[in-house]
Amino acid sequence: MRVSTAMQRWTSLLALGGALVLGAQAADAKKKDKEAAPSGTPYASTYKPYPGRPTALVGAVVYDGRGGRIDNGTVLFEGGKVVAIGGADLAVPSGYDRVDGKGKFVTPGVIDIHSHLGVYPSPGVDANSDGNEATSPTTPDVWAEHSVWPQDPGFTRALVNGGVTSLQILPGSANLMGGRAVTLKNVSSRTVQGMKFPGAPYSLKMACGENPKRVYGEKGTKPSTRMGNFSVNRQAWIDAKKYRDGDHAERDLGKDTLEGVLKGEILVQNHCYRADEMALVLDMAKEMGYKVTAFHHAVEAYKIGDLLKANDVCAAIWADWYGFKMEAYDGIPENAALLAKQGACVVIHSDDENGIQRLNQAAAKAQAAGRRIGVDVPDAQVVGWFTYNAAKAMGIGERTGSLESGKMADVVLWNGNPLSIYSRPEKVWVDGALMYDADDPKRKPVSDFELGQPGEGDVK
Repeated sequence: MRVSTAMQRWTSLLALGGALVLGAQAADAKKKDKEAAPSGTPYASTYKPYPGRPTALVGAVVYDGRGGRIDNGTVLFEGGKVVAIGGADLAVPSGYDRVDGKGKFVTPGVIDIHSHLGVYPSPGVDANSDGNEATSPTTPDVWAEHSVWPQDPGFTRALVNGGVTSLQILPGSANLMGGRAVTLKNVSSRTVQGMKFPGAPYSLKMACGENPKRVYGEKGTKPSTRMGNFSVNRQAWIDAKKYRDGDHAERDLGKDTLEGVLKGEILVQNHCYRADEMALVLDMAKEMGYKVTAFHHAVEAYKIGDLLKANDVCAAIWADWYGFKMEAYDGIPENAALLAKQGACVVIHSDDENGIQRLNQAAAKAQAAGRRIGVDVPDAQVVGWFTYNAAKAMGIGERTGSLESGKMADVVLWNGNPLSIYSRPEKVWVDGALMYDADDPKRKPVSDFELGQPGEGDVK
């Protein structure tokens, strides 16, 4: 009897131990499932750099994108990476192609942080209008890459005319949460996966102000006011935090994205015009536990440059767009210069298929506006407005955006000062591959759907 009782106790203990082990394993599995909640992508990049040759750019004025300038400089790149950057005394290894840059300028590849190429491609007709899922105030479940048309002729125009080597494609601004943005390398590819910048983080496009309240107010739904905008946003974040802390038994595409933001894996690019709203958004971000990476358009950013600097938030702006709606009326052309004076991060963006072709000129206009009021921002710093600062705010600053050893060899050789209206890209390399050469007809990429604008396309 005693033996039997002891055996029963032993068996009970074994069962209890097994249950505890199984429970721990189940909890561990649940924890792993939670940690692996899909803020990533099943649509992986298949981008492979085009083949390039070891190249030495010699004799040019070199702007490194980080505020540095080298006269009579030398840039070496091989195997898709920058090998070295220096002065005329930097030795050129044997086997390198030498490109004479005397009288010319070298910069990192131009980067556009705010583009809608591919989702609003040319021709701009309803059949191609795929940038706004304007069916709900919050659509974090949609991804811009699922709308990108790789054959948009805007990509090749941006490369050839603007020296653009990387760009972020955003959903539109009809919604408070418009969906995921995608970062692309500006190369020809049959698929968007073949253009996706490998390892670049996703961004969530958000919008505040007039657009969401107008779009949904006209539909008779919430939000129809700015306070409605914040109410809808805050509730979406509250729901996302519950999802993050739950067991993910039921997958939710939109909350996957918001969870990624809360974890710091997905960046926030926030369309916002007025200074007071930007300050409110920063408060909301602190309340809900996420970070705003950049405010886009930000025509009143100059009013809160100190606040942006303190919160490490970039202002991605136009040079001089203003007054086209009420929230743009306090936009001023001195915006960038005043932000730079306050030590804030400045990015020049396009938001336009034509503007992307001349981001360098837009930066020069913003620089000139500053000079007129006594704020003189050096050329080398201004170049960073459309190179490194953009890369930083897109989460790719460790890999591109500046000419530094080990970084991607995304390089532009300009036929003159890039801050001159008379200058154009002469050669453009992406990951060390020569993708455009103004002197070589075989290196002038043209989309299959090029519309034959004057001087462009194979139009007889």
